[in-house]
Amino acid sequence: MSPDRAAGGPGASPRPTLSAQLREDIAGYLFIAPWLVGFLVFTAGPFVASFVLSLLDTDMISHFDFVGPGNYVKLANDKIWWTSLYNTVFLAVFGLSTNMVLGLAVALLLNEKLVGIRLFRTVFYLPAVVSGVAVFLIWITIFDYDYGLLNTIIGLFGLEPHQWLTSEQWVKPSMILMGWWGVGSGVLLYLAGLNAIPRELYEASELDGADRPRRFRHVTLPMLSPTIFFVFLTGLIGSLQIFIGPLVMTGGGPNYASITVVLFLYNNGFRYFKMGYASAIAWTLFLLIAGLSYLVFRSSSAWVYYEGELRGK
Repeated sequence: MSPDRAAGGPGASPRPTLSAQLREDIAGYLFIAPWLVGFLVFTAGPFVASFVLSLLDTDMISHFDFVGPGNYVKLANDKIWWTSLYNTVFLAVFGLSTNMVLGLAVALLLNEKLVGIRLFRTVFYLPAVVSGVAVFLIWITIFDYDYGLLNTIIGLFGLEPHQWLTSEQWVKPSMILMGWWGVGSGVLLYLAGLNAIPRELYEASELDGADRPRRFRHVTLPMLSPTIFFVFLTGLIGSLQIFIGPLVMTGGGPNYASITVVLFLYNNGFRYFKMGYASAIAWTLFLLIAGLSYLVFRSSSAWVYYEGELRGK
């Protein structure tokens, strides 16, 4: 080798250098590496592992027996599973519908320009930020048969007290009633949607002679439909995963009258250590939520109106 090449002189070969684009790409991957590792370890990894576990009969300690679709076949013949699914759908349908109607009604009232309206908005939203377990403990006291506030109130009207949480007939309506406590989160979203509606639309409808009910039907609802869609979809997904309330307040009783799918999953996985069976429950619930979400998205083109878009598009 010639001295000038060894010393990096004029005759030396140029050192390979990274292009500016490649350096930028490497920097980008390094910046997202913490999130990417977290996603693979804590989301994608458990997602794949749960599917593998759903094909096994295992307690994660002593045995790992492959059963194929056996857990899903067992689930289809499990009466408690069907009871939990019925309870979950019941709470989702009636709880979500009443919450949405109540939230929209409250939002319309709080959208009026009145003195002190900001205070009322704060009061209605505060319960939505209270810790879940604390709320359920409060409601256990409210529903108490002997000293509960609810039985005390209905007693003033000469009505008989109810076993709210220990009666198969009343436990699900009680949980729906309790769910109204957190209506403030939906109210906040509705208020944001109402304030985004152009005032010109209301003024034009008034000039056309539309009264308040017609303005609500032909202006407010269409313009608020994206917000209603968002509240409905997120509420549906959350309603199908009800867990803390039944766990803390009833434990799924009486006689499985308040057991939900996620509570059923929890019992099998972390009380009975049937991790393979619990994984099959989780995947069945996932497919149910995914299917319903897909149907909601598909139907949105028929009832969700986005300003500036043509209906036929």
